Amino acid sequence: MLDYPALAALSEIARRGSFEAAAHALGVTQSAISQRIKTLEARMGQVLLDRGPPVAPTEAGLRLVAHLDQVRLLEAGIAGQGAAPAETPVIRIAVTADSLASWAISALPEAPGLLDLVVDDQDHAESWLRAGLVSAAITATRGPVAGCDSHALGAMRYLPTGSPGFIARHFADGVTADALRRAPAITFNAKDGLQNQWAERQAGTRIALPTHLIPTTQGFAEAARLGMGWGMNPEILIGDDLRHGRLVPLVADAPLDVPLYWQVARIVAPQLAPLTRAIRRAARAVLIQP
Repeated sequence: MLDYPALAALSEIARRGSFEAAAHALGVTQSAISQRIKTLEARMGQVLLDRGPPVAPTEAGLRLVAHLDQVRLLEAGIAGQGAAPAETPVIRIAVTADSLASWAISALPEAPGLLDLVVDDQDHAESWLRAGLVSAAITATRGPVAGCDSHALGAMRYLPTGSPGFIARHFADGVTADALRRAPAITFNAKDGLQNQWAERQAGTRIALPTHLIPTTQGFAEAARLGMGWGMNPEILIGDDLRHGRLVPLVADAPLDVPLYWQVARIVAPQLAPLTRAIRRAARAVLIQP
């Protein structure tokens, strides 16, 4: 039998980043929080928190937090059927930065509780589901992951874009393999493979791109506008830039379409049904449909 007061302490530490903040949120002393965590780690036989700084849950700790989140979500569903009210559930979801910046945010008010968003690349969000660390995710894999339902959302269209001046300087003779090897690219982070995928498709060979690492959607697009490099920008976020000539495609009619799927853990799918409907509705409004 799991010690749920101890799980609550672990969850608050994970969300608030310190023993002190967790103690304040739960209305107990910091020593009580420390004792709960010590007892829980002894019972589980593994370390659940990296004491830092900063304090952060280990993967084993995250799995326990996810378990508590799902229990609270199920309890909230029962409470909605007339049972005693449960604590406000936390819904942990993996989303892509580009989806969050463009269309997904409009659906999130339908979440039946507090949100804990994990922002990760669409090609890697599935791993959060497989590890049991989130209840739902926007992924690039149809799946479904075992124990999950999968809903096709449509495709996010990415365009290889740069400023007119950048393209004139680096691609005066066209977008060739040699030019791509020299021209700076912009990459969101180490997991972002879109620039490499497009360059390999365009050049017919694998290319080690020189690249800036800029891990924000807004900063990524601004760097392209300022002529720092070229990158795969979501078409739905740069329409105004394209219309006014601030950004120009490196090659006309050469997009990269990334299919997206909403995968949700089956055990909490009924509780998350309103959010699922909102996600699908928001996606249909902007993503490319089959």
